[in-house]
Amino acid sequence: MEHTADHTCPICGTPADLYDVVDFNKNCMEGAGVHLPLSGVPIYYRRCGACEYTWAPEFSGWGDEDFLNHIYNEDYVRVDPDYLTARPKSNASIVEQLFGQHREQIRHLDYGGGNGGLSAILKQLGWDSTSYDPFPGDGQTVESLGQFNLITSFEVFEHVPDPNVLMANLRPLMGEECLVLFSTMASDGNIPPNGRLNWWYASPRNGHISLFSLRSLGLLAEKNGLGFRTFNGATHCFFTTLPSWAGVAKT
Repeated sequence: MEHTADHTCPICGTPADLYDVVDFNKNCMEGAGVHLPLSGVPIYYRRCGACEYTWAPEFSGWGDEDFLNHIYNEDYVRVDPDYLTARPKSNASIVEQLFGQHREQIRHLDYGGGNGGLSAILKQLGWDSTSYDPFPGDGQTVESLGQFNLITSFEVFEHVPDPNVLMANLRPLMGEECLVLFSTMASDGNIPPNGRLNWWYASPRNGHISLFSLRSLGLLAEKNGLGFRTFNGATHCFFTTLPSWAGVAKT
């Protein structure tokens, strides 16, 4: 049953209708043959007709223990086999290729960094890099981290129950000149009005509970006084004033 919550869009404030319901075990690896048995637990998603943000309000009532028990448990690797090593290596390579020649000018934070693999690789390459993951909390506070001029957040946005809480955490970490490079698949063309939620990326077993359109990302940036660019429908950036070395975001 859908959690009793405010059903207005958390990004633009528009009342949002129910869109579809999927089984909790719907996962991103079904196309690769990972078909989990039906859980019998319905997960309802709402879609904002104004900004096209789509989310599952059920999870706004979950605490850390719920997420650890039901999503980020020992079976999570079955539905996201790349998260342990392959993704951190790939993302570290991207960051090094884009900004490695400027690493001496950069104080870097990997937000939502999980086991810290990306930062560990960059440190070996001479970077001033810190990893921080707000979930599950380890006692470290956002306030204790200071500010950064490069923040990465790969495959994090879709996992947050409330994008406003995410931005409330990110915004104080951004220096006067700061680029936030992040990845999440844009829903444009994948969640049509009055359709069904068949998109592979809309998978509650993976913790994909917030699905952003490009318009919703742009509005989220605007609400927080930030600029916004998208590059390929999957990789995007927010920024305050762009650092001189951040040419990637100027095109």
